[in-house]
Amino acid sequence: MFQFAIAAVLSVGLVLWPLPQPANAASMVKSVVKIVALGDSLTAGYGLPDTDGFVPRLQAALTAKGIAATVANAGVSGDTASDGLARLDWSVPPGTDAVIVELGANDMLRGIKPQLTRDALDAILHRLTQRHIAVLLCGMRAAPNLGAQYAAAFEPIYSDLAAKYGVLLYPFFLDGVAADLSLTQPDGMHPNPQGVEVIVKRMLPKVEELIAHVRPQRPS
Repeated sequence: MFQFAIAAVLSVGLVLWPLPQPANAASMVKSVVKIVALGDSLTAGYGLPDTDGFVPRLQAALTAKGIAATVANAGVSGDTASDGLARLDWSVPPGTDAVIVELGANDMLRGIKPQLTRDALDAILHRLTQRHIAVLLCGMRAAPNLGAQYAAAFEPIYSDLAAKYGVLLYPFFLDGVAADLSLTQPDGMHPNPQGVEVIVKRMLPKVEELIAHVRPQRPS
């Protein structure tokens, strides 16, 4: 009877005693790099199925390469750089490791003074770097109909600010897609699913570089 009682207690103890966790379980969770894509309709995936936008396709590309990173979609169609600045704090929550900044296209399309765009992007980069968040800044080009003077004031904003804050630069978000009607939606501006694939493929090395910048800053 006594032996049976001991056996019963031991069996209950084995059931209730918490199973040991793998030694690297916590580090595996911490190793996932959290990225926020802060942008406008190009980031949001305007006109596309949920699975075909820039963010889900970038996430799929990273996953396919075995890269432990998550990409949150903080794209809002119609946003200017100033709009992105206004919602920066809640769009980029605590715990974010890196941000892909894609803003300025709507500023350009609306003919907003380039200095206003520059000031807003400057403030975004200042606040993100103050928070020790790695940044990949995506550039934009001016439409030809806006004239050479506008382009000369607008386009250097991105390279200037990337150099000022020491952040990564992808010079033109729509590289390989702009003006190619086979890669855009009927509006001639937003990428179609094939266009998104071109953008992701071309940008992926820079995103990998962004992630590499984050990892060395992590505590061991």
